[in-house]
Amino acid sequence: MVRNSLPLRRLTARSAILSVLLGAHPAQASAATIVHMATELGLQESTVRAALTRMVSAGDLERDDATYRLTPRLLNRQKLQDLALDPILRPYDGDWRLAIVTTGAEAAADRTLLRESLQANKFGEIREGVWGRPANLGSAEITDSHRLTYMTARPDDATELATRLFHPTDWADTATKLLAALATAATMRDRLEVAAAVVRHILHDPILPPEFLPTPWPGADLRQAYRTFRTEFTAFATAHVP
Repeated sequence: MVRNSLPLRRLTARSAILSVLLGAHPAQASAATIVHMATELGLQESTVRAALTRMVSAGDLERDDATYRLTPRLLNRQKLQDLALDPILRPYDGDWRLAIVTTGAEAAADRTLLRESLQANKFGEIREGVWGRPANLGSAEITDSHRLTYMTARPDDATELATRLFHPTDWADTATKLLAALATAATMRDRLEVAAAVVRHILHDPILPPEFLPTPWPGADLRQAYRTFRTEFTAFATAHVP
């Protein structure tokens, strides 16, 4: 019942490959290891090999002899994932950081890229071209940052603004359901599907100061549950390396 209410995605060859590589440091593995791991998860070998070929063509992977590694684009995704799991926090004194778009872009793709970068760095859109968040995170790494002007502000009602921009109660509700689903998933394939949803949800954690969060807040528990799964999955992978 809990699983049916969650944003789970069926495990595919591509998602299995990405799960293996995004969790690896360095983000690479031999073809034999990837294929063996994926078949242990119930996928067909021919399907996995075809997915590897497609992912190289699509620019997701690079191949060096029999080793596959993530391309820079997906290495950036891995970096964002790692930062989401262990965010760099700074003391919150009531200030908010504003990022105001002061230089436009003609191409729609460039505008989309800037929006996605701001969202990935936990900014919420206050109004068109004006983004903000509590100043409790380390320095942001925003694509096309030269198009932005940064300011510091203090909202009249910071709690209302944080709730409107980031919906922390909704995030907490889904996190609690994911914790329950991960605890009850029986097979490694089921657990991997839930864990993938967990890490996607962690990537959307606004990482707000405690005064803006509902109680109890499941953020730390969800991160710990994912770390525990990664340890379990690493042991599974090691046991099944050919």
